[in-house]
Formats: sequence, C-alpha cells, structure tokens
Amino acid sequence: MKKQFNPERSRGAKPKVAFFDFTDCEGCQLQFANMGQALLEVAGLVDIVNFREIMSEEGQDYEIAFIEGSITTDKDVTRVKKIREKANVLVALGACATIGGVNGIKNRAPLELAKERVYGKKSDTINTINTMPVHKVVKVDYFIHGCPAYIPEIITVIKCLLMGRPYVLPNYAVCTECKMNENVCRYEKDQECLGPVTRAGCNSWCVNNGNRCYGCRGLVDNPAADGQKDILLKYGLKLEEILQHFTLYNDSMGEKYDQAFK
Repeated sequence: MKKQFNPERSRGAKPKVAFFDFTDCEGCQLQFANMGQALLEVAGLVDIVNFREIMSEEGQDYEIAFIEGSITTDKDVTRVKKIREKANVLVALGACATIGGVNGIKNRAPLELAKERVYGKKSDTINTINTMPVHKVVKVDYFIHGCPAYIPEIITVIKCLLMGRPYVLPNYAVCTECKMNENVCRYEKDQECLGPVTRAGCNSWCVNNGNRCYGCRGLVDNPAADGQKDILLKYGLKLEEILQHFTLYNDSMGEKYDQAFK
C-alpha cells in the first residue's frame, strides 16, 4: 500500500516536491517563479527536486508532484500513471490539468478530422488522443484552477497540503467575487462574460483588470443551481446560451452541461 504523506515529517525533513508538464504552455509553473518573496518562503518549507522553469536538476525522488498540462497522447497516460504511483500527493495545476484547458478545443471535432486539420497529409503519423484533464486518468488530491493559476490560491493550496488539510474549492460563481470587489458588471458594458456560471476562487482577477471572465476555472458544480441566477435574470440571459459560449476551455463542460438540462 502507498505510504501516505505525513505533514509531521516536514518538521524533521522537508518533503520533496517535483513539477512535471504535459501539453501546456508552462505559464502556471511560471506563476511560481512570479511569486517573488513567497517563493523563497515556500522553498524554505520543501525540497524542490525537479522544476524545469527554475532549475536544471531532474530529481526523481519525490513525495509531492505538481502536474501542469492536459493528457493528449498514449505516452502521457503511461507517464502520468508512473508519476502517480511514486507521488504520495498529486496536485493538478492550472486549467489544462484541471479541466483540459485550451487543448480541449480539438475535442469538438472527431479526432481524425482534428489531426487532419492540424497536420495535413502527415496526420496518420501523429499519435494523439482526445484531450483529458489529469483526474480522468489518475487520482488527483488537490486542484488549482485557472489560466494561469492565481498566485494567492496556489499559496493557500500549498499551506493546506503541508498541513495535511483538504482544500475545498469554491462552489459559487465569479460574479460573487465581482460584487465584493465592486466591479461594474461586464453586461452593463454590453460585453459577454462567463462569470455567472464560472467557479470562483480567482478573486475576479480578470474583471478587476478590465477584462471579462473567459471561464478558465470551469463550471460551478451544477450551473442550473449554483450559477449566479440574479445576474442571469437581470440581463435576460439563458443558461443554455451562456454555456454555449464555454468553448475556449471547453473540456470543462461535459457531464455538467448535461446535468444542467436534465
């Protein structure tokens, strides 16, 4: 049986941490490098043995694995299973790892057609599968959503992990955070926004900076029940119509979309 991660152990010996990337842009790993002083504090609590963004060493002895990127090949499936076997704790980092991310766009077409569109005559030489988030292949212990991941949430998850506590993902809409931040609703400015049905936890980061919500954190558990109904009613938005705009990070749809219209 796999030995469970014991946070008490870190008092004597730092837990070893490794970062791995699959199909992604590595932007979420870069967020760690962007932490500044907080990164130094994290580095004082753990022993980072594998992190291509900030070091050349490639240690394979680790207890905690951070996975960035979606699973898009048979080799990915085999590799992530091996990482899961070795890691006591596995963290899915960023939208590609948690919901499939932008890479999930190819799932909207038959696989062979998607390969032909990208690779043309060489499509039959390419090994790829339908895009999957990490939890569709192996058990994930912690999820850090977002594209890129939100630094304050990364720090919160690390704290929970090191204390051996669960991190409970918010199950309310980004609109709630927008209200708390006193943002003018994007619909007041005649802009499409996916905040009414997108899972919160980013402190409405994009809207705070003059943008709209693109849905990179995926849907709340049940859009029909957990979405921001007052916003939908106020602006005459139909749930089905707003969910149809969930295309940039489309692998977050799936069963939740079906559930909303049962």
